[in-house]
Amino acid sequence: MSRSHRALRALIPAAVLLPLAACGSGGDDGKAPDGAGTKAAGFPYTVTNCGVRTTFQAPPRRAVTMNQHTTEIMLALGLKDRLAGTAYLDDKVLPQYEKDYKSVKVLAKEYPSYETLLGANPDFVYGGYASAFDKGEGRERAALEKSGIKTRLNIEYCSQGKTGVQQLAQEIREVGATFGVRDRAEALVKKAETTIDATKDKLKGVAPVPVFVYDSGDTAVHTAGGKGIGNEIISLAGGRNVFADQGRTFTDVSWEQIVDRKPEIIVIYDYGGTTVEAKKKRLLDDPALQDVPAVKNKRFAVLPLSSAVLGVRVPDAVRSLAGQLHPDAFK
Repeated sequence: MSRSHRALRALIPAAVLLPLAACGSGGDDGKAPDGAGTKAAGFPYTVTNCGVRTTFQAPPRRAVTMNQHTTEIMLALGLKDRLAGTAYLDDKVLPQYEKDYKSVKVLAKEYPSYETLLGANPDFVYGGYASAFDKGEGRERAALEKSGIKTRLNIEYCSQGKTGVQQLAQEIREVGATFGVRDRAEALVKKAETTIDATKDKLKGVAPVPVFVYDSGDTAVHTAGGKGIGNEIISLAGGRNVFADQGRTFTDVSWEQIVDRKPEIIVIYDYGGTTVEAKKKRLLDDPALQDVPAVKNKRFAVLPLSSAVLGVRVPDAVRSLAGQLHPDAFK
């Protein structure tokens, strides 16, 4: 299943990052100080995102998020009041954001039409996947810009090279700067780094285990390549993605390649209509896989697919996966 044409569906079971109250001074609420003609601190702000250079004279007031991880970034930064609408909620939002999410208008179950999007009167649209700005649907960034709407695409789908913790920090900081809440963004980044560092400390001296990600597929297999944050999550959790040499976020491979690379653990991405148990059964029942160490030893781990994208779920996803790959380190 292509991530560029279909949003991800999953559920992560643990809390990740709590919404942060504004801290510091000097306009960290993203609003201009009282008084005519004054500007919010940190503006004008110019950023180049996925090749699109944009200057913000003031924080956006009516943002629309498309895809769950962008919505959760906004809520984690305490920006529910800036949301004029949201779309394509793939899962139930994390419990700590549920109340704020319910206060936001849902424009569409999946992506809204161009007309519906314009009907929300947004001044900013924040997309999680390239499909959010589908040209064929009229939502391309250039078209929205002509309508006076500024845009942002999550950098996992346009960054050069691999996506890692540095890009997670960049995403949070740039969104924070866009909305004039730099202090909140910095606190969120620090919390993420602290959570990840704590997991890394527990894994000191632990040898990485070869891992294959089973997303979906029968004739061909959809798996995590080496470019996306999913690959970084595996590395930080004490694993070695056996398809890290594939230079895409997600890629298709053959069953023969899986047999050749001998993964010791299979990480199943949990989402959609096919259950984890059904995926396990498909792997265990395949005669061609009987000599794969992970299948022979029935070693599986589960990672909700919504945690394998560049968003606020990443730190807890690292911790959760590490506990499954190396349970002895977490006793």
